[in-house]
Amino acid sequence: MAEINRVRLRGQLADNYDGLVKKLTRRLGSSDFAYEALHETFLRLERVTDAVPIRSPADYIFRIAINIARDRQKAQNLRVSATEIDSLLDVSDDGPSPARIVEARSDIDAFKRALAGLPERPRDVLYSITIEGRPPQDVATRLGVSLRTVESDLKLALSHCADCLDYTLIRRLGGPRPRS
Repeated sequence: MAEINRVRLRGQLADNYDGLVKKLTRRLGSSDFAYEALHETFLRLERVTDAVPIRSPADYIFRIAINIARDRQKAQNLRVSATEIDSLLDVSDDGPSPARIVEARSDIDAFKRALAGLPERPRDVLYSITIEGRPPQDVATRLGVSLRTVESDLKLALSHCADCLDYTLIRRLGGPRPRS
């Protein structure tokens, strides 16, 4: 007595299987989709209880199959295709690679050590001109030394840092470029 609805629904599904496939194929546009929906409908009939008698088993089965098909279509529309995944993975990263980040940090640490090895005035001259962007004349005035001394200290600081970092120092004519 406890399985009356389940037995009636399974019998209805078996008796009208071909008609349901045709009806679902017309409605869904694909016979494969119709077969899949009916297969899952059969599995869902296991959950049917006898709490309320089902008056129209054919309509009930059809409605379950349509709901299953709609749920699958929604899920399929939410899925990302292989082409979309490839295009997402093919995004170029403008940021530095992890190896480049480690290398840059190592260069910065080496530069800090090179600066620490400089006497105070050449370090101050290098910082003022290259980091703060002050003109050499202003640095000379602030330190109370000649412009030639500032240029000499800058040359000393750059040479020392280039040697410590194992860089080749490119010499230019006319001294450091003025900053604007």
